[in-house]
Amino acid sequence: MRNIALQLMYVGTAYHGWQVQKNAVTVAGTLEKALSSVTGHPVKCTGAGRTDAGVHAQVYVANFRTECRIPCDRFPLAVNTRLPDDIVVVRAWEMPESFNAIGSCIKKEYTYRIYNSRIRNAFFVDRAWFYPRPLDEAVMQRAAGHFVGTHDFAAVQSVGTEVQSTVRTVHYFTIARTGDLITCKVCANGFLYNMVRAMVGTCVYAAEGKFSPDAVPDILARRNRTDAGPTVPAGGLYMTRLWYDTSPLEEVVPFLEHPSFPG
Repeated sequence: MRNIALQLMYVGTAYHGWQVQKNAVTVAGTLEKALSSVTGHPVKCTGAGRTDAGVHAQVYVANFRTECRIPCDRFPLAVNTRLPDDIVVVRAWEMPESFNAIGSCIKKEYTYRIYNSRIRNAFFVDRAWFYPRPLDEAVMQRAAGHFVGTHDFAAVQSVGTEVQSTVRTVHYFTIARTGDLITCKVCANGFLYNMVRAMVGTCVYAAEGKFSPDAVPDILARRNRTDAGPTVPAGGLYMTRLWYDTSPLEEVVPFLEHPSFPG
């Protein structure tokens, strides 16, 4: 039995997230159907993490097991002919039996984009959060810096989710502006449900003056979701980088940033 890892990218607007659901169209369900057609048997994929309805992935990794002998370099073309245009398989690797797309992942990066202008941009609809009021990215960065490190992140976890621990380690949280586009990049060893969107919302609240950016440590210490900022819309969120403990997937980057991409 072969253990095949796939790198893919997708626009999440039309999907109810990654995870298979009985009565909704999902990325995993759509991919599994295409893979089953290629391999000739039912396929169950394990994904790198949960992405919710409307969330995108410039980088995503999934693995599945098969006895199909199709060479890895032919998997992307074979599967892509059976996928809609908004899901693309970029590469495939044969991995050790122990590899698991989520269990072997040691850290992840998400990027959140805010289109901060008085006039909305049609090309950013469902791709960035349109925010018409002024935002000071320096204040946002000051708030973001307080999230870096190992903390209890219960204050930025959506209510109703069950996990063994709400402690995570954030490696970096950077916020930068290019023209009207504010880009927020967060890397951690794992994320709670809606954690990134709530962290960004907290930084926005700090920029609005609803509390000081230096209030973030106290907000985290109180572990109360209502003390932090809002959960910002899903359409601005992208999975953008993954790190693994198994060769050749030590670092998986967006296809357009890969050294093999022409230009």
